[in-house]
Amino acid sequence: MTAAATASQSLDALWMPFTANKAYKAHPRILVSAKDMHYRSDDGREILDGTAGLWCVNAGHCRQSIVDAMMQAATTLDYAPGFQMGHPLMFALAGRLAAVLPDGMDSVFFSGSGSESVDSALKIALAYHQARGEPQRVRFIGRQRGYHGVGFGGISVGGIENNRKTFAAQLLPHVDHLPHTFDLAHQAFSKGQPQWGGHLADALEELVTRHGAETIAAVIVEPMAGSTGVLLPPVGYLERLRELCTKYGILLIFDEVITGFGRVGAPFAAQVFGVTPDILTVAKGLTNAAVPMGATCVKTSIYDTVVQSSPRGIEFFHGYTYSGHPLAAAAGLAALDVYQNEGLLTRAATLGPVWEEALHSLRDAPHVIDIRNIGLVGGIELAVRDGVAGARGYDVFTNAFHAQDALIRVTGDIIALSPPLIISEEQIHELVGKVRRAIEATA
Repeated sequence: MTAAATASQSLDALWMPFTANKAYKAHPRILVSAKDMHYRSDDGREILDGTAGLWCVNAGHCRQSIVDAMMQAATTLDYAPGFQMGHPLMFALAGRLAAVLPDGMDSVFFSGSGSESVDSALKIALAYHQARGEPQRVRFIGRQRGYHGVGFGGISVGGIENNRKTFAAQLLPHVDHLPHTFDLAHQAFSKGQPQWGGHLADALEELVTRHGAETIAAVIVEPMAGSTGVLLPPVGYLERLRELCTKYGILLIFDEVITGFGRVGAPFAAQVFGVTPDILTVAKGLTNAAVPMGATCVKTSIYDTVVQSSPRGIEFFHGYTYSGHPLAAAAGLAALDVYQNEGLLTRAATLGPVWEEALHSLRDAPHVIDIRNIGLVGGIELAVRDGVAGARGYDVFTNAFHAQDALIRVTGDIIALSPPLIISEEQIHELVGKVRRAIEATA
């Protein structure tokens, strides 16, 4: 699509998600194609992708083997119902996924997105406790600044206030939240996991005392909080959560929609941090974002408990029209092939030191008050400008796109970087240089 074609095309009909619609439509940013590490804009510029699309294109754009697998599926079996029916690709993908999940997580429930995979996780947790004879366990514990998608379950356990306030009157009733793990005074410019903050997990003990362990079904956290601006777990924090959940019979859910499939240096963050949850949600990188798909992965003991609790018939009244869709399953299988054949599931660990050094070189850039990193993820926090939260971050974002030919993501005044895992060392330095120039241009 050319710039002229874009200009002649009305933007009015589309209500864009998580977008300042009026501002965007006054000055649109249009992407028309992509390949490997770059997008192409409608005015012909190559845009270096510093965000893997939206934390999701882990193997780079338009990988031919994934495209071919989807085309083959589309011409062979365009759709098959997942209710009381099945097709080979959905079973094959579940098996392949189980093989790279943390030990003991061998059961997979497919959905169409990360939001759906989270709502499935919450429902599975309730079904599990009911099957065990503890139906009073209905409370969920999320975390402040957590993001778990946009379903009513996800925003209930989520802790980003702008996502919640419009819908506050209709959120799930039995929910509480742990404090978030970030403290600028104690953690600024940490490299990897902060040393300070592991004790914050003890807040779960306080919630158990307040509500009673016998009422709590599950705790849900992101191992690394991404959408809120890259908040890493302090040393010992996740281990303590695991210990307390085990102690009180509470299920621990990891939302790995962002961290899954190599983003932090192993197939899943659970393996990087050495903490295995009971339930783990994925999406995004599952298909390299070539087609929407999510999955809720559970310990086999949870699956067995729910399925064996019913003598006959449907054991779990939940699912989606597109659960295990043939095209998505084909894309997932092909994506796993690319990840494994090219060593992408662990490449972030190899490139991590180069990435860390490059990111922290921005410490002297104007208005930078913190930098945090792990694997191939980075957060650069900027000082608020004149009391207007988000203004500086937005200007850096638009300058990066229009003047530096780079796609970055900002949440408020935090720049979040998560490039495709195929990024080279040279491109790491190129990306960081573009970010520096964008920060300096908007200082």
